[in-house]
Amino acid sequence: MAFVHAPSRTGFHVAERFNVALEAIKSFRARGAAYNRCYNELAQLSDRDLNDIGISRMDIPTIAAQEAAKV
Repeated sequence: MAFVHAPSRTGFHVAERFNVALEAIKSFRARGAAYNRCYNELAQLSDRDLNDIGISRMDIPTIAAQEAAKV
């Protein structure tokens, strides 16, 4: 008689999956907060101030997204 050994399923357990999902949510919220903080700080500057630092008002969303990606 032959016996077949079926290895136990390796991978994520429920608790590990929950932790991975929780970390993804935390990361998403941190990136959103960084985006909002950067966007709001730049949006409060006058056009002259933005021009002095070489930023167009149209560039603000792009710059904020780049900063959020660093988090």
